[in-house]
Amino acid sequence: MEAICTKNLTKYYGKARGITGLDLSVEEGEYFGFIGPNGAGKSTTIRTLLGLIFPTSGSAQVFGKDIVKQKEEILRETGYLPSEALFYPGMKVRDVLKLSSGLRKRDCSQEAKNLCERLQLDTSRKVDELSFGNRKKVAIVCALQSRPKLLILDEPTGGLDPLMQREFFEILRERNREGTTIFLSSHVLSEIQRNCSRAAVIREGRMIACGSVEDLAKTSAKRVSVHGSVNLEGLEGVKDLQSADEGVSFLYSGDMKHLLQRLSEGSVLDLSVSEPDLEEIFLHYYVQ
Repeated sequence: MEAICTKNLTKYYGKARGITGLDLSVEEGEYFGFIGPNGAGKSTTIRTLLGLIFPTSGSAQVFGKDIVKQKEEILRETGYLPSEALFYPGMKVRDVLKLSSGLRKRDCSQEAKNLCERLQLDTSRKVDELSFGNRKKVAIVCALQSRPKLLILDEPTGGLDPLMQREFFEILRERNREGTTIFLSSHVLSEIQRNCSRAAVIREGRMIACGSVEDLAKTSAKRVSVHGSVNLEGLEGVKDLQSADEGVSFLYSGDMKHLLQRLSEGSVLDLSVSEPDLEEIFLHYYVQ
């Protein structure tokens, strides 16, 4: 069964683009990554799936339920972690957690206690006295304490220190092994690579690639570093051109014979060609 299915899902804010023609499929039990730079449409997609905003056109289902007609049923089965969490001022952490579980009409006290211990969260403090990282912990517990079938996480690790990030992802791996579907939206590519089996890449509101993380990381592009002087103007396949020490560095996905010919016309003192790292591979998707 598909946990998430969208067909031609489109959202415009007036004339401004949100997402356009998004066709996405996430299987139940998957650990799925949603990758894109800021402003690509990740948060718009998530808010549309949750019924927080209405689509302009297209359709989407979560566990077979329509996001517009069956919004409340979807929310009962979904834990949502926004990129920035806001709480009522003056409330203590324990009261926020109790309010969150009360909205679901469930007793989540034991699960909340376990999560707070693992994340080292003091429930006696007021939320408006907390650091950004500790507010993020409160939001994590709110999202996870009811043990939902689907977790939708939007840039979840902002503000968390490395130890808390490691513990957070360990909790997610445990949940996923138990059958929870995880939809992880992030621009931190290492988070996707370490944790997700499949991922989609979104750019300027459109999905430009989808598949296994291993396949997405494969590319014909190479990182070329040139020490010396060379004119690359008009050479097809050159991307991410950067000035380097007494030379240039760039991603190249064109015909290697054309590159070698252009290099031979310049003054090349040294040359290296290597496989790009993961960050560079996804930059290749973003700027192509």
